[in-house]
Amino acid sequence: MSRLFPSLTDDPVAQEALRFGDRSLTYRRLAAAAGAVGARVRGRQRVAVWATPTLETAVAVVGTLLAGVAAVPLNPKAGEKELGHIVGDSDPSVVLAAPGVELPAALAGLERIDVDADADGPVPVENADEGDPALIVYTSGTTGPPKGAVIPRRAVAATLDALTDAWQWTERDVLVHGLPLFHVHGLVLGTLGPLRRGGSVRHLGRFSTEGVARELSDGATMLFGVPTMYHRIAEALPGDPALVKALAEARLLVSGSAALPVHDHERIAAATGRRVVERYGMTETLMNTSVRADGEARSGTVGVPLPGVELRLVEEDGTPITALDGETVGEIQVRGPNLFTEYLNRPDATAAAFTADGFFRTGDMAVRDPDGSVRIVGRKATDLIKSGGYKIGAGEIENALLEHPAVREAAVTGEPDADLGERIVAWIVPADPQSPPGLQELADHVARRLAPHKRPRAVRILDVMPRNDMGKIMKRALGSA
Repeated sequence: MSRLFPSLTDDPVAQEALRFGDRSLTYRRLAAAAGAVGARVRGRQRVAVWATPTLETAVAVVGTLLAGVAAVPLNPKAGEKELGHIVGDSDPSVVLAAPGVELPAALAGLERIDVDADADGPVPVENADEGDPALIVYTSGTTGPPKGAVIPRRAVAATLDALTDAWQWTERDVLVHGLPLFHVHGLVLGTLGPLRRGGSVRHLGRFSTEGVARELSDGATMLFGVPTMYHRIAEALPGDPALVKALAEARLLVSGSAALPVHDHERIAAATGRRVVERYGMTETLMNTSVRADGEARSGTVGVPLPGVELRLVEEDGTPITALDGETVGEIQVRGPNLFTEYLNRPDATAAAFTADGFFRTGDMAVRDPDGSVRIVGRKATDLIKSGGYKIGAGEIENALLEHPAVREAAVTGEPDADLGERIVAWIVPADPQSPPGLQELADHVARRLAPHKRPRAVRILDVMPRNDMGKIMKRALGSA
């Protein structure tokens, strides 16, 4: 049997488990409310959860998992077409939502259950196998309709236990974040993680630097965020001594979901004396690597493989790369108990995602440093540029560009070139829109920091970068920007 939350089923205590704004639940009250949800969904195959950043969403997911049922978290900002596809594909029998929330027409055919965070249900008893589905999380769908990654209970437990080891995470830790609850970052790591440990989570509802400073100054020990959030923190630090003090006293600052620009990493470290820990994962694999709490948090690295995770880099033909030189680029492939089991209703896509020996093809490109640390250089589909016979990762060029004082935001792509095969294009949001940096200035700047063949050959100026809900730049939209 697979038990995800012993703290909820083994004589739950009066310690605070969840806090959303001024609303909170102890473990004892969460067990009762989740037990009420579990009693209503037990025996069903899949249930949808309208995943607003509320106490009810956390209760709904926990109750569903305790009942041994798979939860399908739904993005409240998703469009009707996308929601219709997800509901049709996952075929949930019911949707769980906070009382009074208006649901879109795409969910009109589903039975609705309002989640009562104050309900008194039976103390839940987990009764499920480790291979049973826990979550079905839909990918972003950049190359077609979103695919439902079926994440087993084993993967949730393995990832959270591996992070416990890497981050020295205990029941005494209090986590603060403002992440969405329909992605694995905010839901699995940021909500289920503290509950598995027997610790506490305080959700900001909506991220703000003021909220971060308030919670870290009031007992919170850990902060989870995405690069956009840490960029806002870095920008605010010079004029906010309370934020500086709060971050300096935090036990652990963690960034994920995209690479944290070196410039922001260094600004935060210089102001607070605390270095941000980066980790690497994705929907299909949960977490693969992390900088350890007792390790060296170097900017640009996502650390070493977590316990139980096998990781290798391979050439385009699948040949393993053994070099630990920080230069040889290969695709990351991973194998371990943290992996999803399948794409729902997509046996073709599932088969294509795995190698014959069971490694998952991540599509992420990286190099490995002499100490074994992994440095992500970009996505195979959008960030690997083949120019003049070289394989170049967009990520390191973006970091170099961000070190230029006239650059506020940067993205790098490749475009066809008759001579080079592909040429490097820099997309820039300037610090001063009235005085954007020129191509030669930026090319020289990059060439001084990296090899000359990595300098941009074209510059495109933007007012704003196209981003998704997690703050990632959507490079496929840049061609039409």
